[in-house]
Amino acid sequence: MSTARAVLWDMDGTLIDSEEFHWISWRDTMADQGVPITREQFLSSFGQRNDSIIPRWLGAASTPERVERISRAKEELYRDLIRKHGMSPLPGVSDWVRRLHEEGWLQAIASAAPRPNIEVVLESLKAAHCFQAIVSAEDVHKGKPDPEVYLMAASRLGTSPKRSIVVEDAVAGVEAARSAGMRSIGVSRNGKHLAAELVVQSLDLLNSDAFERLLQSSSSVAKSC
Repeated sequence: MSTARAVLWDMDGTLIDSEEFHWISWRDTMADQGVPITREQFLSSFGQRNDSIIPRWLGAASTPERVERISRAKEELYRDLIRKHGMSPLPGVSDWVRRLHEEGWLQAIASAAPRPNIEVVLESLKAAHCFQAIVSAEDVHKGKPDPEVYLMAASRLGTSPKRSIVVEDAVAGVEAARSAGMRSIGVSRNGKHLAAELVVQSLDLLNSDAFERLLQSSSSVAKSC
């Protein structure tokens, strides 16, 4: 069995604060369709898959072809915004991604975002070389809180769930990690409750041995069971 250690990263809200660019691209794309949306509608759907968001906004006018067309237009606009304006990592992200890479941890992105979005974000962050795998919306059948995305990420890295730590900012993502048999670090920037083993307001507040200690505690639990 592999003894490799892995960190599986959610992207939106964890690695980056992409909310504003997502809001602009959804707002403008839906307006072009004659379906105006409010910021509240957007926020209630943030982090979900497009094929579950768009039909709710279109209602009876929803068809698979129209959903795909709107999804494609929205994501192209989102990527254009990143290419034009850039994307900054959240506090502590760059240091931790680099440090974990240097210490030999394997790292993967496990996100509901389309793969081209993940790739343009990693290019903007200049961090692609630190990640050995990507699991995107195209790769899974079920979104979080289903554990599929994290189990697939660990499988692609060749690590076991008990040797994998998830970093998440969403309740559904933390639940997915738990269902996958993984420990998690929750990033709660707005004070929301996350049922992760370790919760911080931002990653720059983590202790220098946080990941190693969490992995060791996971191993201790496994041995005692």
